[in-house]
Amino acid sequence: MATLTQEKCSACNKQSQPANAEEIAELKPQIPEWNLIEVEGEPRLQRTYAFKNFKEALAFTNQIGHLAEAEGHHPALLTEWGKVTVTWWTHTISALHRNDFIMAAKTDEIASSAN
Repeated sequence: MATLTQEKCSACNKQSQPANAEEIAELKPQIPEWNLIEVEGEPRLQRTYAFKNFKEALAFTNQIGHLAEAEGHHPALLTEWGKVTVTWWTHTISALHRNDFIMAAKTDEIASSAN
């Protein structure tokens, strides 16, 4: 079985099936530092990364932006002095999808190479 970082996002539409509880339970241990949160009734994955300064935080934000464009899947990004909060969910289905777990794992991979 391939790791999440080796997978590509699949195109989603309004008929795409959200990740069910069993799939979330299987995938979540692969991204242990991510939090499952709910915003406006929608489940999301969220993690905050720490950096030494704004310049490093902004560089990380840009790397995530490039990843998002390449995969066609886009997060909410909050860049502040010394930290970046990344939130993944699938907008078209207002839920979590396997794509969100793939992107969270890829985000972690970028963060580990940034430090």
